[in-house]
Amino acid sequence: MALMTLTDVSMSYENLLAVEHVSASVEPGDYVVVVGENGSGKSTLIKGMLGLMGLRSGSIRFGDGLRQTEIGYLPQQTKAQRDFPASVREVVLSGRLNRRGLLPGYSRRDREAALEQMRRLSIDSLGRTPYAELSGGQQQRVLLARALCATEKLLLLDEPEAGLDPVATAELYALIRRLNRERGVAIFMVSHDLENALRDANKVLCMHQTMAFFGTKEDFFNTHYGVHLMGGEHRDD
Repeated sequence: MALMTLTDVSMSYENLLAVEHVSASVEPGDYVVVVGENGSGKSTLIKGMLGLMGLRSGSIRFGDGLRQTEIGYLPQQTKAQRDFPASVREVVLSGRLNRRGLLPGYSRRDREAALEQMRRLSIDSLGRTPYAELSGGQQQRVLLARALCATEKLLLLDEPEAGLDPVATAELYALIRRLNRERGVAIFMVSHDLENALRDANKVLCMHQTMAFFGTKEDFFNTHYGVHLMGGEHRDD
């Protein structure tokens, strides 16, 4: 059963159509990369999947026991977020907020879950460190740990490599690959870093406001959009 199914989804942004007629699905263990030019509706679509923006038409349904509040989300970082005045532990713990509902504070289970994710991403020694003092790569590990506190099934990532140096970028993709392959976490990632992002993908969603393509990576490389985005050459891998 699919974790998430999008059926003929359209969305508006400031009274303008931003996403039109998108139908796609995310299965357990999938690694879906969303590609397209700037302004093609990729980030808007993610906001719809998270319930942060309403749909103009169509539907988004969840299955296999997944609830919308149990999706992990790694957003694009702004300058204000990079300077966020909180400790690493506090940022990671905030990933449990949607699970808390109306209950005040954090439970022992929440704290244990946060520590577990910090250990998995090798940042448990940074718990008391101010988030703003970390390198870009360390901050992305913290945000990934925060996202994993919300989910065991599906991660949505919006250009997670933006602003990272090549070493930090490689480390981030290795972490995402491990989560997908070893823990079975489904990945739905928006990225402009096509060479690295597509290396581990099994599916591609190509956006051009409307859905231009959804299918396997291999089939995408032989479409007009795939050839264009990959620099004008057909790919065989």
